[in-house]
Amino acid sequence: MVVSLDELVDALPKAERLHWRPVQIEHVVCDSRQVAPGDLFVAISGVSVDGHRFVGDALQAGAVACVVERLLPELTGTPTVLVPNSREAFAYLHAALQGFPARQLRVIGVTGTDGKTTTVRLISAILRAAGHATGSVDSVSAFIGGQEVPTGFHTTTPDAPEVQAYLAEMVSRGMEYAVLETTSHGLAQHRVAACEFDVAVITNITHEHLDYHKTYEAYREAKGLLFRALGRSLCKPGMKKVAVLNADDPSYDYLRAFPADLYISYGLRRTAQVRPEEIQEGPSGLSLVVSLGGRILSLFSPLIGRYNVYNILAAVSVGYALELPMEAIRQGISAMRGVPGRMERIDRGQPFTVIVDFAHTPNALENALRTARQLAQGKVSVVFGCAGLRDRAKRPWMGRIAGQLADRVFITAEDPRTEPLEQIIEEIAQGCLQAGCQEGQDFWRVPDRAEAIAQALSMAQPGDVVIVTGKGHERSMCFGTVEHPWSDHEAILQGLRALGYSG
Repeated sequence: MVVSLDELVDALPKAERLHWRPVQIEHVVCDSRQVAPGDLFVAISGVSVDGHRFVGDALQAGAVACVVERLLPELTGTPTVLVPNSREAFAYLHAALQGFPARQLRVIGVTGTDGKTTTVRLISAILRAAGHATGSVDSVSAFIGGQEVPTGFHTTTPDAPEVQAYLAEMVSRGMEYAVLETTSHGLAQHRVAACEFDVAVITNITHEHLDYHKTYEAYREAKGLLFRALGRSLCKPGMKKVAVLNADDPSYDYLRAFPADLYISYGLRRTAQVRPEEIQEGPSGLSLVVSLGGRILSLFSPLIGRYNVYNILAAVSVGYALELPMEAIRQGISAMRGVPGRMERIDRGQPFTVIVDFAHTPNALENALRTARQLAQGKVSVVFGCAGLRDRAKRPWMGRIAGQLADRVFITAEDPRTEPLEQIIEEIAQGCLQAGCQEGQDFWRVPDRAEAIAQALSMAQPGDVVIVTGKGHERSMCFGTVEHPWSDHEAILQGLRALGYSG
C-alpha cells in the first residue's frame, strides 16, 4: 500500500513539517535494518537504544522521510516530521495506514495487575452471548472471526503495528466490538495509542513492574493512561465513554478523577453499584447472586478461586454499562470456562491435583495458593521462581507468601535472563526463611525447572495439590538473551508419565 506523507502526517496529534516536499510512503518502520527504498523511518528513543542514532543508516537504506523528536544535521533537505513523542506518532501512523480501524469499532480496554486476560475473555463471552460480533487481543491469543492467533513469546500488549493490524482484521471480518488487554508497558510505550477507547476497565493495581516504572505511583499513573485516553478518544455515535472501577482497590479515587460519561463501580463493599449479595465457592466453580444497581442476577461460573469474583464483577459491570440483556450476561459468564495457564488442571489419572497458573505477582501467588489450599485434602506444593531483570523487591515477598501458604516450596528458574539464577533463588529463599521454613524440609532450591516439577510431583500424596506458577500459557523461557522452548504443561506431563500416569 502506497500513501502520501501528507496524508499520514495529517493523522498525528502534534507534528511540525520541515524540509517539506510531497513524497509517497511504502511502509512505516522504526528499525533502520528493516528500511527499504520508499519507507518512512520513525526514530524512537528506546529503553537501551536511541533510534535517532540510526537516522543516517535509514537514509542510506532508502528512507524518503523521517519522524524524529529532535533535529539532526543529516536530515537537512529530507522531509522531516518533528513530534513530541515518536512512539505515539508510530502508533498513529500505523492506525492511519490501516484506515483508523478503531474508529469503526466499539473498543473496550482492560488494564490492571492481575486478572486482565480472564476479564477480557469474560467480557468477550458476554458480548457474544448478546449477539455482538466481537474480537479480542489478550496475553495468550487474539480471537478474530472465530479464529485464534497466538500473540507470541512473553507478549502482553503487542506492538502498535500488530495492534492496528488486529483491529483492521476485526473490521474486515465484520466485528462490532474489540476487547483489548492493555498492560502498563503497552500504555506507557503508546502501543495502544489511536485505539479510540469507549470503555476502560481496571482489575486492580498491586505491586508489579517497579523495575520499569520505579515507583508504585508511576506504575499507577501508567495504568491511568487508559482512563486518560478514554476522555481523549473519538466520540462515536450512540456510545458513552464508560469507566469501570474497582471500588475495593486503592486506585479507585485516583482513576475516578479522570473524565468519563458514565462511571460503574464494582466490588464487595456495599457502596459498589455492582456487588455480590451471595458467594458460594466449590471445586466446580463459583455461584453468585449479584446486585446491579438494584437488579438481582444469579450467576454460575466454572472459574475457581474467590479472586475470580472480582474478574466476574468487572465483566458484569461492562455488560451492565452497555445495557446488555441480563440473560446474555448470565450466559456469557457461564460459557467462559477458563484461560490456558490460569488455574488450569492437568489430570492424567493421578490421585492428586495438578494445576498450572500464571501467578507471577505477590497478590496473584497469594490468591492462587489460597485457592489451592481450599482444593487440597492433603498438602499443597508450589513450584515457582521470579523473572530476572524484573521487580526484585517482590522476590522475598513471594518467598514469604509461599512459605506461609504452602507445605512444600520448590524454588526454581523463571526467565532468569542475564541475572545469575542462584542469586534470584537466594532472594526468594530469604523470604521462605523469614516465614519460618527450613531448607530441605519445607523448601528446596531446584534451579532446573523440569527437575523441580518432577520432584514436586514425586513427593505428592493422594489428596495433595501441586501448583506450578509463573509461566502459565507461555511457551518459552529466557536464559541470557535467548528464548528457549519451554512448557510447564509438557514438563508436568513428562513428570506424570515418569510416575506411571499417562491418562
